[in-house]
Amino acid sequence: MRAMLLETPRPIESSPLVLREVPAGTPGRDQVCVRVHACGLCHTDLHIVEGDLELPRLPLIPGHQIVGTVSAVGVGVRQHKEGDRVGIPWLFSTCGTCDFCAAGSENLCEQARFTGLHVNGGYAEFVVAAQEFAHPLPAGFDDVHAAPLLCAGVIGYRAYRLCGVRPGERIGLYGFGASAHLMLQLARHQRCEVCVFTRAESHREHALALGAHWAGRAEDKPPGLLDAAIIFAPAGALVPNALRVLRKGGTVALAGITMSAIPELDYASLYHERGLRSVANSTRQDVREFLALAAGIPIQTEVQTFSLSDANRALSDLKHSRLRGAGVLVVG
Repeated sequence: MRAMLLETPRPIESSPLVLREVPAGTPGRDQVCVRVHACGLCHTDLHIVEGDLELPRLPLIPGHQIVGTVSAVGVGVRQHKEGDRVGIPWLFSTCGTCDFCAAGSENLCEQARFTGLHVNGGYAEFVVAAQEFAHPLPAGFDDVHAAPLLCAGVIGYRAYRLCGVRPGERIGLYGFGASAHLMLQLARHQRCEVCVFTRAESHREHALALGAHWAGRAEDKPPGLLDAAIIFAPAGALVPNALRVLRKGGTVALAGITMSAIPELDYASLYHERGLRSVANSTRQDVREFLALAAGIPIQTEVQTFSLSDANRALSDLKHSRLRGAGVLVVG
């Protein structure tokens, strides 16, 4: 199969991904092999390619917002059959027995493995996944528009829940890319007033077009105090800005897998029971819940498409905020 392979992590501007012919995987007993149709771009892919995360293996095929059809099944597979359309997200497998798994927090499993990090991902023509971690997709989304739901949507949904915003409240979204443009639609569906903070004027215009009540820069003052906020951009300097406009008892959720250093905080910015919490990975239940929500609203994913061989350019556009909505590789 053709795949975009990471052999040595480097800045994306130096095109670290190379197109190679590599063997396609063979599904194990409880696994499926999926012919990839589309794979969404994620900031985590960028962090992997540029070496911001510790990599457990090299070479590696990135990508974890995968949409395709089952092309082969292992002998123990009962949940899927050849020809089924499925989505494969970030969470590849868990141990299923640790305290975290037993408590419904499999996203924190000590033995968790992740697609496009511990195992090869979707920047390729085929990918292998465990049957329990491949998800049926809503019929209302074609392959390209379904891809961003699997991480941008799912991790945004988990952050949305953990920030504690309630219907009708005011929520702030810091950074406006793939995840934020989906969460804005969910918040609007729940009658929330959405304030978007982003550097790019084009992103502010996009947010207002999607129904944001207000859009400005992180340093600006929104129309009123926020009841909750989500920071999507991996910039620790945004934390004091978000706390500055957060009401008493509100929560700021940090949705990124990595973030630059958070500046020293004056305790007064956290006082009055304001909360600051990270969001780590997601569970299979998060995926099931969000896919059902996305179909029911329905959420509209806005995408820009790239060919598989253009993955370096696509990730560069992601890094430099040149994408409107989500970026998706069209594989086959």
